[in-house]
Amino acid sequence: MDSWKIGETVCALTPGGGYAEEVAAPAGHCMPIPTGLSLLKAAALPETYITVWANLIERAQLRQGETVLIHGGSSGIGITAIQLAKWAGATVITTAGAENKLAACRAVGADHAINYKTTDWQASVKDLTNGKGVNVVLDMVGGPYLEKNLRSLALEGRLVQIAFLQGSKVEIDWMPLMMKRLTFTGSTLRARSNEEKARLIGTLRNVIWPELSAGRLLPLIDRVFPLSEAGQAHDLMESSAHIGKIMLKVSDELDTH
Repeated sequence: MDSWKIGETVCALTPGGGYAEEVAAPAGHCMPIPTGLSLLKAAALPETYITVWANLIERAQLRQGETVLIHGGSSGIGITAIQLAKWAGATVITTAGAENKLAACRAVGADHAINYKTTDWQASVKDLTNGKGVNVVLDMVGGPYLEKNLRSLALEGRLVQIAFLQGSKVEIDWMPLMMKRLTFTGSTLRARSNEEKARLIGTLRNVIWPELSAGRLLPLIDRVFPLSEAGQAHDLMESSAHIGKIMLKVSDELDTH
């Protein structure tokens, strides 16, 4: 989109790799602020919603009536994925590591929330699906989860990988891939061309931004740090104690409601 006017307020998908008080972004990567949302909440939208849409809706082709397993359900990505999966008409099973995180997942729509620290989530998924498995898995963990994810999928299931927090190099028995006719895919956002990012943004503006303006999909923000405390924000991220997004504020004038 090249019809923005000087002075218009927007949120935008910006190049990754650092923090700044001022940043340039292509016009096609900008989006209007959804009705009723503060600048702070709008800033929590672009990268998270584009990532989830591109992987859960486009790559995984999640459809109404299917069941999806979302790992890391209390993260910023996880909270968004739960909401978009419910918007798509899916049954949502998610994992998290504390009771308050499980409660947050349920509050945004998860049908089943499993504490992976106290429960064998693979066995729980099998029980919850009557042994059939889920249609889609959205995973950011990798490592030991990879083979368990494959075994948790139903026939024609799709595993979408968006990160490897526990490693990308593992030994796996790939037989389920063949026996159940599975699809294993994944993607990153940063490596996409400006044109592809603009396409995704255009789709979200048309389909999801009206939902945000209507209050049916909303970001969940855990804490807001001033830019000078970016290190503390990273510490919180690494502790995994947060629920939802961690935000940096570049100005005291920023609306935080």
